[in-house]
Amino acid sequence: MSDGITHPLEDDDGPAETLWAGTGRASKREDSERQSLAQILNLIRNGTANTRLELERISGLGRAIVADRLETLNQLRLIDEDELGHANGGRAPRTARFRESQALYLVAVLEQGSIGIAVSTIAGKLLLEHHEPLDALAEPAAVLKRLHTLFDWALEQHRKDRDIWGIGIALSGPVETSAGQPFASPHLPFMPGWEGLEFVESLVARYGAPCWVRSKIEMMTAGELLAGSAQGAHDMLFVDLSREISAGLVLGGKLFKSDQGRAGLVGHIAVGEDTTTLCKCGNVGCLEAVAGADAVARLALQAASGAQSPHLAEMLQADGEITAMSVGTAALMGDTVSAELLSRSGRHIGNTLAALTNSFNPSLIVIGGTMAESSDILLAAIREAVYRRSHPLVSRDLRIVRSKIGASSALIGLARSVADEVFAPNILPRWILQGSPVRNKDTEAVVAAIRTAVTRSARNLPPPFERTPA
Repeated sequence: MSDGITHPLEDDDGPAETLWAGTGRASKREDSERQSLAQILNLIRNGTANTRLELERISGLGRAIVADRLETLNQLRLIDEDELGHANGGRAPRTARFRESQALYLVAVLEQGSIGIAVSTIAGKLLLEHHEPLDALAEPAAVLKRLHTLFDWALEQHRKDRDIWGIGIALSGPVETSAGQPFASPHLPFMPGWEGLEFVESLVARYGAPCWVRSKIEMMTAGELLAGSAQGAHDMLFVDLSREISAGLVLGGKLFKSDQGRAGLVGHIAVGEDTTTLCKCGNVGCLEAVAGADAVARLALQAASGAQSPHLAEMLQADGEITAMSVGTAALMGDTVSAELLSRSGRHIGNTLAALTNSFNPSLIVIGGTMAESSDILLAAIREAVYRRSHPLVSRDLRIVRSKIGASSALIGLARSVADEVFAPNILPRWILQGSPVRNKDTEAVVAAIRTAVTRSARNLPPPFERTPA
């Protein structure tokens, strides 16, 4: 943590990330009760079992224990057990249902030029979703203030006296988690101005809940696997074509999680023999610099300024700028220069994906991001290059599709990621007897300390700069 903010983030048992769920010493009997309650709740929450007979069979717990634990979970308002299931020759069994409306999560995706937020149930189901553009040069403090405003607005419509159990933030770039997560901001060297900004602490203080920060590409991939074009896929490659080009991988039906979120930087794979195009990473010839959205926009601007494309020139005059979306629109209007720019970009991207296809042999490639939505020409060029440059054995059954859920993917994946943290098998037993992960003395103490520290830090800030009238 920076700027001197300190709070009780450690005890004798270990690091800060476990304290939010409570670390009070428990007797063996109470510990056994917590473990069995957590086991049964997760079986119900995940849809693995919802009748007493199924719970007894899968959990290995006796009938009396299962009955007692269900009664306790009912009293804690974590489940409902009042619906009748299907009868098999006898009396219909009662079924247990997870109370996903008991509390809420807040999730947001922050990237250069845009922000997306959502409110979800504690099962990860989105209740409200909102996206809007941001000034690409906006100061981090202004972005954080807008995030607070949007979260407050969303809660006005959906809170209904419910607690916030967790917050999730997805960022474009590798996220280096710190030992204090989910109460301390991670290191963000790839985001100018954000390094040292205690945005996690501000969210914890404002909403009284732990906050996890994740890589956007991992969350987009998880969202596609849960609810998008890749739903149920066994091996899948997801590619985000936005201002940056990155990829996420699903192996054996599970999201591949890299060390510190640094995998998937495919935009920095060298393209051909290009030795002149400088990338923001410091190298030359990176895919992102040669074929990304900014590269397409840069080449289109040159074509518009040089009178090579009347369509682009008209757009430049009308809008004052050219973007990758502008190029897609011009291509749809029949502009051959724009169509060739998108084809060129697609070929470079496809050639890179072919190498990944040969390496991992996915059964599905899902293309998402703003560039993917701009034109079918780009997607067609990607497909042609992948099928042409991949080995026939790996491309024979390969499908390449566009994302069906678009910008929602990261929010969906993020909401589920927060749920996985809150209900993790090593965390759930710590708070289950309180019926809430945020209503126990350990969490409340940490949140109170952070609120005090954030308030003190805000008081110590210098006054804002004011210009002297001319």
